[in-house]
Amino acid sequence: MLVLLVFWPSYNLVLALFAWWRPKPGGPEVPSRHPLQYWIIIPALNEERVVANTVRSALALDGARTPVQVVVVDDGSDDRTPNVLAEIDDHRLHVLRRNLPDARKGKGEALNHAFRYVRGIAEENGTVHRTIIGVIDGDGRGEPGMLSEITQYFAQRGVGAVQCRVRIHNRDNLLAFLQDLEFSCVVDASQSLRDVVGTVGLGGNGQFVRLSTLMELGDAPWSACLVEDLELGLRVHLTGQRIRYATHATITQQGLIDVNRLLRQRTRWGQGNLQCLGYVPKLLKAKHVGSVALLEFLQYLLTPWLVAPMTLLITALVGIGFYVQFSGHEIDGFSASGSNALLALGIWAVALLLPGLIWSAVHRLRHADEPLWRCLAVGLAYPGFLILGSISTLRALFRHFAGRNSWAKTERLAEKEIPAGKPVPKIA
Repeated sequence: MLVLLVFWPSYNLVLALFAWWRPKPGGPEVPSRHPLQYWIIIPALNEERVVANTVRSALALDGARTPVQVVVVDDGSDDRTPNVLAEIDDHRLHVLRRNLPDARKGKGEALNHAFRYVRGIAEENGTVHRTIIGVIDGDGRGEPGMLSEITQYFAQRGVGAVQCRVRIHNRDNLLAFLQDLEFSCVVDASQSLRDVVGTVGLGGNGQFVRLSTLMELGDAPWSACLVEDLELGLRVHLTGQRIRYATHATITQQGLIDVNRLLRQRTRWGQGNLQCLGYVPKLLKAKHVGSVALLEFLQYLLTPWLVAPMTLLITALVGIGFYVQFSGHEIDGFSASGSNALLALGIWAVALLLPGLIWSAVHRLRHADEPLWRCLAVGLAYPGFLILGSISTLRALFRHFAGRNSWAKTERLAEKEIPAGKPVPKIA
């Protein structure tokens, strides 16, 4: 109990310090007369509510030194997605239509289809070694100018991929705000730490990978894994190439505002994380993976399975303590008598609430785009958010051992259309 009380808040406090650590490209730049060619892939399955904004935002990333082409993979949509895409008249937009039975075999297959299309064009034009493939989900919005920072990281030959920071743009809802706290603070700090030790992970939104790196992984670099992004990152690391974290380049996405959909999404993520445990032996054998990096890899592959029972244990102990104190009943190891009972309950409550309050302070100080009272509210709700994660982890374990690997696509929320040519609002 003492270990739980001390470790959990201390771990979050130390990790929070990395929210202010800003990794820089560093190292010698490789001069080039030719700019990198960016191909942004947008997998789309029934994305009529959001795809127009996403495509226009992606096209707006185009610049003199960061030329952009956009590939939308319409993966067998049966809504108005094809019509919405047909209304966008831009020679830089390429729409690839996949029909059943080839369509709807997972995001990885859709990405592989676009990869082969881009590879063919790059090989024909002789631009393979300066082509970068980016992935932006159907609800993603890239911040103007972000490709300039990404280009600085790719100036080093040893960098095979770059991951961007992710934020939530509909955080007026408390549940969506909790996801913004998670992505823009907890994950951001974790990725900054991983950049130091060389273990940055790839996310589904805002990943940028060299075409040549993907080609080293075969004809289908993305797999059928339920977290194909995490798995791709592990495969890139195993090639000996480095993944960097771009802390200013930002992708925003929709947050889920329905608890059931959030549980379904996180269950899929948890099950995919479990599938990736198969890479642990390969990491142990990899000569170019150092001891510190190996420990960090193991930490972020194994920690979700430790956090789940730990969160449930802490919550259960606090609940039992309150029950004993206010009901007068005794349970083994817990007694209502004694002057220290309330003090013990208070310590447990602080240990449970302190991490959320730490991250709410980080959010307020780092971003300053939400009022203090909302930050405090989301900090107090953070333990409940962790409990939802624990429930998802338990569900993921059940699905994995039951052999259920199917997944349901997350439904998007309707958005106000961004006029063509209008820049995307900058995120702090």
